[in-house]
Amino acid sequence: MAVSAFIRCSHFRRLVGVSNNVVALFPDSVWYLNRIKSQSYATSISEIEDTTKTNIKKSEKKISKAMMMYLQRAKEHDAFMKEEILEYEIGKRHLANMMGEDPESFTQADINRSIEYLFPSGLFDPKARPIMEHPDKIFPSKKVAEFDETGKPFHSMFYTSKPNYYETLYNIVDNIEILNDIEDSLIKQGILPMDRIDLVGSSWLTQNDIEKLFLERLNNFEYNYLITSLERLCDHPLSRRATDFILKYCRTRNTHFKEIVLPLEHDSTGRPYVTVKNCMRKSARGEVTIWGNGSGKIVINGRDIGYFEDFQHRQQIIFPLLFTNMTDKVDIEATVNGGGSTGQSGAIRWGISWGLRSFVDKPTIDRMRVAGLLTRDWRIRERKKPGQEGARRKFSWNKR
Repeated sequence: MAVSAFIRCSHFRRLVGVSNNVVALFPDSVWYLNRIKSQSYATSISEIEDTTKTNIKKSEKKISKAMMMYLQRAKEHDAFMKEEILEYEIGKRHLANMMGEDPESFTQADINRSIEYLFPSGLFDPKARPIMEHPDKIFPSKKVAEFDETGKPFHSMFYTSKPNYYETLYNIVDNIEILNDIEDSLIKQGILPMDRIDLVGSSWLTQNDIEKLFLERLNNFEYNYLITSLERLCDHPLSRRATDFILKYCRTRNTHFKEIVLPLEHDSTGRPYVTVKNCMRKSARGEVTIWGNGSGKIVINGRDIGYFEDFQHRQQIIFPLLFTNMTDKVDIEATVNGGGSTGQSGAIRWGISWGLRSFVDKPTIDRMRVAGLLTRDWRIRERKKPGQEGARRKFSWNKR
């Protein structure tokens, strides 16, 4: 009984610590112990490591030829960009030495100025002139390797064929949900959430710019859907908290000229005034002077507002004063010539709006910009074309 029990339980010998001396006591069990020793059991750390390496080697998959070509192209592109960047840095140092400046603090603006000075060109088209810019701007961007060596894509939305586009849509939804949770908590505290982002003076990136950003081709529906989703995020009462995310897809317009407010001048009596020159609309040109501490007097070419017979043209003149609540606080003196009544009234209206910025605060200026009072209208009459009756109108043609 003892021998048979040992034979049945001998595979637990490591757990119970049975000594090999038992073989001497039970000779019939030698054949079973030899069978156990012949099996591959890992009894040390080195044996375990060797077994793990063997299993890893067996689990590794062979890289397909297409994947090898893909990885090779990615390496070639990286090597090409490194070489171009190195040549760019060398050329920048040469330019800095020729101009007698410090190469370490030589910026892209200095490079453009140096090229314009050293290589003058009379070509009209800017694209035909010599340039030297960073390779990242000259050569088109490429996606990094999308797969690992086993062929598994890195991006979770790779199989949508447009992973960056759909990831952006998901991020928009995540931002909206986060803002909704914050809004609910503020409402429970009795606080009215009012922190909306202000995008005045900004515009969304064009479809071409979005495609360059995503490195993916988009159709019109997908682009419009993306812009609509971003606008929905901007309409949230707490959208200012997502400013960093929203500004990735916005372009700030050049408002440098708009932000220049004309300084007030004073006459001999100390009365403030400001003069706006080059007021233009169509072929009309004028000059407007706005006097502070006035009573609402309007003089146009030595006459009152009756200079314009049409009520609509008079309304164009008065509208900026009504909008800023300055009707009885300033006096207007305008001289205008050329063009018709529509062009002259439009030129005076823009001059009044432009000059009133010196008498109002910044929030009012922002409201004027939104209302379109500070936007110059560059439209002119389209010229007549030879061989036809007008700018677009053609001569009638009869076969017989």
